[in-house]
Amino acid sequence: MTEPVSPAEGLCVLHLFCRVPPATDADAVCAAVASSSAAGDQVVPVAILGHKADMALMVLGDDLWRLRDLQTAVVAAGLEVVESYFSMTEISEYAAGVPDEMKQARLYPQLPPEGKPAWCFYPMSKSRVVGANWFTLPFEERMDLMREHGASGRTFAGRILQVVTGSTGVDDFEWGVTLFGERPDDLKDVVYTMRYDKASAIYAEFGPFYTGIVDDIDVVLRRVGCP
Repeated sequence: MTEPVSPAEGLCVLHLFCRVPPATDADAVCAAVASSSAAGDQVVPVAILGHKADMALMVLGDDLWRLRDLQTAVVAAGLEVVESYFSMTEISEYAAGVPDEMKQARLYPQLPPEGKPAWCFYPMSKSRVVGANWFTLPFEERMDLMREHGASGRTFAGRILQVVTGSTGVDDFEWGVTLFGERPDDLKDVVYTMRYDKASAIYAEFGPFYTGIVDDIDVVLRRVGCP
């Protein structure tokens, strides 16, 4: 057996955005997801809206080899990966003092949350441009800005579950943000509101947004046209 490749703490998170060609074997995709889940990974299937992809699989697990095995299996079943993102759960330097219960929830989230089928994902980084370089600010100023940002997010408690994962050094942006909401407008409202915080308005750079609906893998495959 290949030795696991695991983080010191927390989980690895892989987002796979896929097209579903006509020859896709739905049973084989379902079997791959079931095998990954049986091995201890969390797999969140999503039907994607718009032209960027047909569906997504958000996979959380503690072994890179298992995540790679799932990617290999779904491609062998016919899915075409058109975009992807890799990140890891983390406790940021601005959240070091939160209670242990909150730390565990961030390092080991249980997904998908019940009653929140609206979903979106986007990557983001902090700005390094002249006059708005986040990384030249003193830590205390950055901490104050993140407290303001966190306070805005907490006003959406119950409507939104936000999963922020770190990707510095392992993908193109510094974080991946996954939102689960009760309704589609919850997703829009939380991003719109938090963009007015100084930490976001001045210092945030956003990548592409992917939006969809969470459901069981067989339902997602059927609704995106896979027989």
